[in-house]
Amino acid sequence: MVKVLGIGDNVVDKYTYKRIMYPGGNALNFSVYAQMLGADSAYLGIFATDEEAQFIKDVLQNLFIDTKHCKEVEGESGYALVGLENGDRVFLESNDGGIRKYHKLQLNKEDLNYIQSFDLLHSSKYSYIEEEMPALKAAGVPISFDFSDDFTEDYLSEIGPYVDYSFLSCRHLTEAETREVLKKMAALGSRLSVATMGAEGALLYDGKSFYKQKPKLIDAVDTLGAGDSFLTAFLLHYLQNEQDGLEVSLAKAAEFAASSCLVEGAFGHGKAY
Repeated sequence: MVKVLGIGDNVVDKYTYKRIMYPGGNALNFSVYAQMLGADSAYLGIFATDEEAQFIKDVLQNLFIDTKHCKEVEGESGYALVGLENGDRVFLESNDGGIRKYHKLQLNKEDLNYIQSFDLLHSSKYSYIEEEMPALKAAGVPISFDFSDDFTEDYLSEIGPYVDYSFLSCRHLTEAETREVLKKMAALGSRLSVATMGAEGALLYDGKSFYKQKPKLIDAVDTLGAGDSFLTAFLLHYLQNEQDGLEVSLAKAAEFAASSCLVEGAFGHGKAY
């Protein structure tokens, strides 16, 4: 069984039109989705001290996800407010990660020894973990990183050399532009680089060839977390079944991402607030 660690952000997504909040955050979603897919999964991040943080911790405990190396800092959890406009869910505002704006995750020797027990680490642009990337790279465990959709050339150049598996949201770019971004990530050191392109599906580059994956079309209940579920399923299938090839792993990812769109929030577990 593959052993993976999500390291970085945790938030609550508050659906204002029905007063229900759901746990989320790129790194946390990765840990949860990996556990759903049968991996030995853990999460490492900073929890605040408010009711939202306790809610997130309770959900992770109920899901049997290891959080023993998480830190706690007094303050407010990260949140995003989600509204409904013309039938579509839209992000209204956020507090930019709450305590993570002021207290970045700092890894000690014990943390790094713990990290070395995993087969894969995953983090993200919104985890504010840039200063720890050299230490994570030195730990010798493959690193996956989600650059989201608001990356810059400078940010890619800064973080790219530490990353083995790059994921980027490129629906705002043309396919030609997306291919250039993926080539850049490969040149910076990524073994595999993957761009999600909304309704156009996904595009992967392995340093030699491009592979395209169409999305699996369904009547979605909620698309929140679709990108996180896609990358998690891709990585887990690829790491455990590399002999199947990249196209099979991409298809498995599209299938799991579609299934994640059939639940409210990133992975359910809503609570009234």
